[in-house]
Amino acid sequence: MIEGVRFATVEDLSVLAEFAAQAVEEQIDNRGGAIWSRRDTRSQPYRVSLEAAFNDPDQDLWVGLIDQVPVGYAVAKAEILRTGEILGSVSDLWVEPAAREVGIGEALINEIIQWCRERHCIGIDSLALPGNRATKNFFETFGFKARLLTVHHPLNTE
Repeated sequence: MIEGVRFATVEDLSVLAEFAAQAVEEQIDNRGGAIWSRRDTRSQPYRVSLEAAFNDPDQDLWVGLIDQVPVGYAVAKAEILRTGEILGSVSDLWVEPAAREVGIGEALINEIIQWCRERHCIGIDSLALPGNRATKNFFETFGFKARLLTVHHPLNTE
């Protein structure tokens, strides 16, 4: 079994869109997942969101592979802060459940860390939903620490 990571290409769009749909579906029932799944680019078809990333010079997409077969993906962006500094942001990082625990997620996050270093980012942000201990532990393994807490007050919209 040979694991690897490469930059995604336009030819990967269909599989990336399917991965993105699975990633969101996996989180919907988690605490905070219902609102999160409807935010940002999640309101657009996944293919459209991913296609836009290919045309943004401040974003990149990667595909995680086992024996050259796509089993995961990641998306990162470089954002210029008000101070002029650059902050990296991981918007997507997902690996098929059957391919977890073999190093694909680690390979993807290492590529993102290197990509952010090359862009002189001061740090990298990502998101872990409350109660998703596996995601939190994964990021902590790479030195990520919680720095922000989002609170929410639901309103009855009936």
